[in-house]
Amino acid sequence: MIITLKGDRENCEVDDGTSAFDLAVKLGCKNDAIAAEINGVKSDLSIELKENDSVSFINYSDCDGLSILRHSTAHVLAKALLEIDGTAKLAIGPSISDGFYYDVLSARVFSTDDLEIIEDKMRHVIDSKLKFEKSMMKKSDAIELFKKMGQPFKVELIEDIADEFVGIYKLGDFIDLCRGPHVPSTSYIPGDALRLTSVAGAYWRGDSSKAVLQRIYGTVFPTRKEMESHFAFLSDAKARDHRKIGQELGIFHIDDHAPGNIFWLKNGMILFNLVKDKVAAMAEKYGYFFVQTPQLLDKSLWEISGHWEKFRENMYVVDDDCDNTTMAIKPMNCPGHIIIYKNGPVKSYRDLPIRMAEFGLCHRNEPSGSLHGLMRIRAFTQDDGHIFCSPEQVVTETQRFCEALREVYSIFGFNDIAVKFSDRPQKRAGSDAIWDLAEQSLKEAADAAGLDYTVNHGEGAFYGPKLEFVLKDNLGREWQCGTLQVDFVLPARFNTYYIDRDGKKQIPVMLHRAVVGSLERFIGILIEHYAGKFPCWLAPVQVIVASVTDESAEYANDVFDRLKSRGFRVALDTENEKITYKIREHFVQKVPFIVVVGKSESQNKTVSVRALGSNKTEEMSISGMFSYFDSAFSVA
Repeated sequence: MIITLKGDRENCEVDDGTSAFDLAVKLGCKNDAIAAEINGVKSDLSIELKENDSVSFINYSDCDGLSILRHSTAHVLAKALLEIDGTAKLAIGPSISDGFYYDVLSARVFSTDDLEIIEDKMRHVIDSKLKFEKSMMKKSDAIELFKKMGQPFKVELIEDIADEFVGIYKLGDFIDLCRGPHVPSTSYIPGDALRLTSVAGAYWRGDSSKAVLQRIYGTVFPTRKEMESHFAFLSDAKARDHRKIGQELGIFHIDDHAPGNIFWLKNGMILFNLVKDKVAAMAEKYGYFFVQTPQLLDKSLWEISGHWEKFRENMYVVDDDCDNTTMAIKPMNCPGHIIIYKNGPVKSYRDLPIRMAEFGLCHRNEPSGSLHGLMRIRAFTQDDGHIFCSPEQVVTETQRFCEALREVYSIFGFNDIAVKFSDRPQKRAGSDAIWDLAEQSLKEAADAAGLDYTVNHGEGAFYGPKLEFVLKDNLGREWQCGTLQVDFVLPARFNTYYIDRDGKKQIPVMLHRAVVGSLERFIGILIEHYAGKFPCWLAPVQVIVASVTDESAEYANDVFDRLKSRGFRVALDTENEKITYKIREHFVQKVPFIVVVGKSESQNKTVSVRALGSNKTEEMSISGMFSYFDSAFSVA
């Protein structure tokens, strides 16, 4: 029989009864293949092939392959847990983005001290080279099987499955419920690249009224080297945690009296305004004017926009008993910008495009469990903007926006940018015809802007498709920041129009755009990207002037005043401490430069400059210092 091989391979003729594993052997790729994709369905290698099947192999380097490896290892974890506690009740054990876990109900309370014991059991299972053997079992028979095994969580899962047959996997004497696929045997799992990482609590099915389970997390990689790289990455990421650095550098504080809200400290406010000013300068350069809209807006406005129906659970609502009205604190700025557009004389096609921007303070009722430093908060400053234009101007305005966006990202040190095209979500406003038009317009604009994008199905805003701009930081992590959304829906809902060349009313296209998104979140990204060691121009404190002795304090004050008058962000340290202590402490604070003045510098009217990360101190004149810093603190 003939098998179609995907990719560059030619079709292959095989005997009846040939399995995917047999085919891998025939093609000489059995050492790379851990599973197969047959007619678009991921399958075990043990599956028997049929005439005209379309086959491709999955290996460790594929995203799917890594997920299959980790899911298979989760089964090994479950078997090991039962060997430790034969009465344990198993729940679920999926693969996740950075590993796997298994939820278990056990009389034994597992701690981090037990992880090494469990790992040893898992490696014993792996060394046994047990096969993953799949069979399909009638649902009623599977229920009886797991009842006899004393596994009530598996019984509950099977009862919720609509199909008549369910997948069962055997691993030696261990049996589990699973769709698969899995690696052929435990010999495919590298035991030296396996590590259990933590133990946590979890409610069965996420329901606080149900049993509390123990969740054991782990990870596995194709090679030990990859695992070690992963943990080195985690260590680096932990050291860069913006919450830790933000507190150490006096940037921000989060208090229990205001969860999800930010207290900006002195250095943080400097940083916030530096970021804000750069974004504002870009907006003005590209033809935007700034506006400000109210925090509280009447419920009726949000009903017109559709946010009341689509977004109500995330909004903070205020009932005014005196006026018998309901107001909402704005979660976004777009309806307010439509009101400004409609204010004043009727707009003509000659007035378009109209580009307005706002650093709007927005509030969203995020779940407490999702709050995370600056990255996920309840009150944030949105770098927001809206362009009202004709359909013919969408392409040009998209090109202009992309140019502006690249310019800003480059200033902040981000040049690796990926783009995603997010199309219509399931929960949306507007007709399919409107969405067809909006998606087509955005695709044409993206192509004209020369964007290489991937499609993110179903992730558009409820009123229109969008482009998402994703930055890559110094650790290779991706952060979605900028967006551009094409909206034909909201302007129509608000009866917004302009007069065209023929004197007829036309509904404008509304382009929602943000460059950095939330300023708070972007600053969190910057902190982690630079590990607190900001470029000189962005550092909250650029220079410390430190005296060596009390005799040089007066000259230190003079140097400080002269630097400050030139516009540098400078601080003075004339404390009675050793200069080595001062240098160490200020470099811990990631200050880019320390200007040291002692007896010699005071007499010669010079300074000694030392840069963060350097062991060398360079003596220079005052004018030489100014030139040096002018160059160092300029924006690239």
